Amino acid sequence: MQVQSYERSLQRSHASLTRDDRPRVFSLAGREWDLLDEVFAPVYSPSTEAAIGFLGLAGGPADAPRGSFLEIGCGSGVVAVLSALAGCRRVVAADISRPAVRNAALNAARHGVRARLDAVHSDLFSGLPGERFDTVFWSSNYVRAPDTYTYGSIHEAAYVDPGYRTHRRFLAQSTDAVTGNGRVLLHFSDRGDVDRLHEIAAECGRTLRTVASELLVEGEYSSDLVEHMLLEVTVASG
Repeated sequence: MQVQSYERSLQRSHASLTRDDRPRVFSLAGREWDLLDEVFAPVYSPSTEAAIGFLGLAGGPADAPRGSFLEIGCGSGVVAVLSALAGCRRVVAADISRPAVRNAALNAARHGVRARLDAVHSDLFSGLPGERFDTVFWSSNYVRAPDTYTYGSIHEAAYVDPGYRTHRRFLAQSTDAVTGNGRVLLHFSDRGDVDRLHEIAAECGRTLRTVASELLVEGEYSSDLVEHMLLEVTVASG
């Protein structure tokens, strides 16, 4: 399907970085946010807003995660900051992109939660050895690129995952990063290969359960309807 085309996603990545009207500050969830160069821009995609809704961060603290919260692939830090504002006692915003780490820290300071939010440079869990959280969340780069694709920029890593290698590592490692009653939550979409994701989960001994889903217009670059879904990752029984 064209909507699943990795070339299309790479074009969107390039356009989002280079367009003349790319903002330095953007509005989302009733707040203003700083946006640095080389960092994923939520204004051109519905994914960040969908994540906010899935996690209950739009409806107020009563519905939001509690305890400790880890966001993988934090980008500009919107979800992580909102989680801190909603009452999470400790939040870690992790990203493989150093500009994204700086951006998340900047927005944590902007919204007064820097004391409870750590922005960490990490390739998935590599920068957090042995740590466990009540909630682990990743809004993933769900479009699958060919196994042989090599990123042209760190920004492309927010859009595509060659061979779903990063998804495989996340599924295998994430359940070791939660507390006894913790939850691993993965934000995915049918712009990605849902069937292949479930196959990889099974190969890793994991089960995926759909917690919530929503049809959304893909974003500024397309009027296609895309299904976004929140999946809970658990260790398969037996």
